[in-house]
Amino acid sequence: MNSTSLSRLSARFPARFSARLAVAALGVSAIALTGAATAQDGGAAGGLILPDNPAFFAKNDPNHRKATVIVNGEIITGTDVDQRVALIVNASGGKVSDEELGRLKLQVLRNLMDETLQIQEAKAQKVDVDNSEVDQTFARIAQQNFGQDVKAMEAYLAKIGSSAASLKRQIRGELSWNRLLRRNVQPFVNVSDEEVREVLKRMQEAKGTEEYRVGEIFLSATSENRDAVYQNAQKIVEQLKGGGSFVGYARQFSEASTAATGGDLGWVKRGVLPTELDALLPTIQSGQLVGPVEIRGGFSILLLIDKRQVLTADPRDAVLSLKQISIGFAPGVTETQATTRAKAFADAMGAARGCANADEVAASLGADVVNNDQIKARDLPTPLQNLVLSLNLGETTPPFGSIQEGVRVLMLCGRDDPKADSGPDFEQVQSQMEDERVNKRAQTYLRDLRRDAVIDYN
Repeated sequence: MNSTSLSRLSARFPARFSARLAVAALGVSAIALTGAATAQDGGAAGGLILPDNPAFFAKNDPNHRKATVIVNGEIITGTDVDQRVALIVNASGGKVSDEELGRLKLQVLRNLMDETLQIQEAKAQKVDVDNSEVDQTFARIAQQNFGQDVKAMEAYLAKIGSSAASLKRQIRGELSWNRLLRRNVQPFVNVSDEEVREVLKRMQEAKGTEEYRVGEIFLSATSENRDAVYQNAQKIVEQLKGGGSFVGYARQFSEASTAATGGDLGWVKRGVLPTELDALLPTIQSGQLVGPVEIRGGFSILLLIDKRQVLTADPRDAVLSLKQISIGFAPGVTETQATTRAKAFADAMGAARGCANADEVAASLGADVVNNDQIKARDLPTPLQNLVLSLNLGETTPPFGSIQEGVRVLMLCGRDDPKADSGPDFEQVQSQMEDERVNKRAQTYLRDLRRDAVIDYN
């Protein structure tokens, strides 16, 4: 194995709360070994002297795992990589090509290397994370994300080829890095009152302009690995367009500080993001994915989560009281029969004269009624949002659905319009500015750990 120092990597932001690594590909060349069999003694063996019953001087132990890499003396095995990859593959529905799987393994290896450096630094600085804290976080993830108890989650992880130990190690890395930054970086970051007041002033001046809630996956690149990183970014975009989880890919591969929150940058205004990304914001719609876009230091993949006007009430924040009234169809019904019944259903509900009579009319039609008195318009499917917001009290939407799922209408029974957003207060702005400065210092911190590490590759 060759021993070398891990080269300084360029990144726009650090992985503040989690062990994240650049998706920059490690250059791997396939070496083709060719040889021509000759018509010599040994025939099919091509001249090799191979006894019929070879006697081995050393046993090959299938349970012995060679190190994939050793980081400052700490081993990362192929099993560690495979178990972490299994989490990603499962999150992508198992639809990962062999070529993409190879890239994932390289990326995950680098993730684990950074994670190892962060845990090592925390130990060196006597920043401890108790096993009980890791276990508590693991249990909370089991409940929140799987709706299962710990044993059920452990069984699930084993089933997909991962392990509880792998996930707990990632948790330990995130907790260690977060705690290390809180102790060694955050206390030395200051934001003056004047700076905060200037930001608040600019926000008031921007009232009524659009702002955007953006998700980002940032992959750092250098001149040496630019092409490889771009190819990796394209593969990630393909996986996302194929149904992959943006949040999942951001957590595993993004180098931005927002990796731990699934790449969510929060609400940003024009002029905040790099010029290449800023110019795209007005041209894309909510839910649209763009990229990879080359920016200084690497490539970004953007997801426009939502958009709104600064310090202006958003109608989609209105709290609605709705009745969902639905009918089903008997097996074997024709499309013509279903259409006729759907029209009669819509006509009857349109003549219901408001929500007071809706239940009675629904009963006469053999329809089911579901009430929801606390739903925000923005929580409705996008095609229904503007449609419902245009209704007057007691009016219904046109019928929607299918023969298989049945047909339904929504009736508006109440609406509480939102008040104008007053924006973040002084403390919130100050906290956000402090976070940004902590992120920049953490970038240097992690970069130095990478630079000074001694890496042994197998």
